[in-house]
Amino acid sequence: MSESTEEIRANIEHTRSELGGDVDALADKVTPSKIVERQTSKLRGAYASVRDSVMGAADDAGSSLGSAGGSAAHDLRHGAENVKARAEGNPLAVGLIAFGVGLLAASLLPASSAERKGAQTAREKAQPLVDEAKEAAREMGANLKEPAEQAASSVRESASEAAEHVRDDATQSADRVSGSVNDARENLSGS
Repeated sequence: MSESTEEIRANIEHTRSELGGDVDALADKVTPSKIVERQTSKLRGAYASVRDSVMGAADDAGSSLGSAGGSAAHDLRHGAENVKARAEGNPLAVGLIAFGVGLLAASLLPASSAERKGAQTAREKAQPLVDEAKEAAREMGANLKEPAEQAASSVRESASEAAEHVRDDATQSADRVSGSVNDARENLSGS
């Protein structure tokens, strides 16, 4: 086995983490309140875009007010005429603004019984997917448990063998040193 126990454990934890994130993302994706929140954000973004394009026309009119020469009354009259001309020339923008305001108002109203039923139906249909994802995560964890236990057992055996080998080497070295010491004593006593 080329992988250490720590690597296998890290792989297991990484896989569990990824599966947990996937299950959480799936649950977040099908939660009715999150769906409504995403749609509301889209509508607000569209409304802001339309508002900015129309307000840009008002900003242009304001800048033309400041740059036009003459009296203040003349400037105001000229600016008002510019805004009116731009609004009359762009009924689509006015319609989109009204549509956006209507959608925003509708999003702020409480959900109707039909919307609640639809959300409940969506939740019920998504529940088997969530359950299936959870079951897949459990199975993967169970499938990884046996290889991890085998790897741990292999590491324990290797450690035990290594400890025994070190013990034998230490005993042999101690015997050699003891023999050398005895030989040195005999040489000293015989001299």
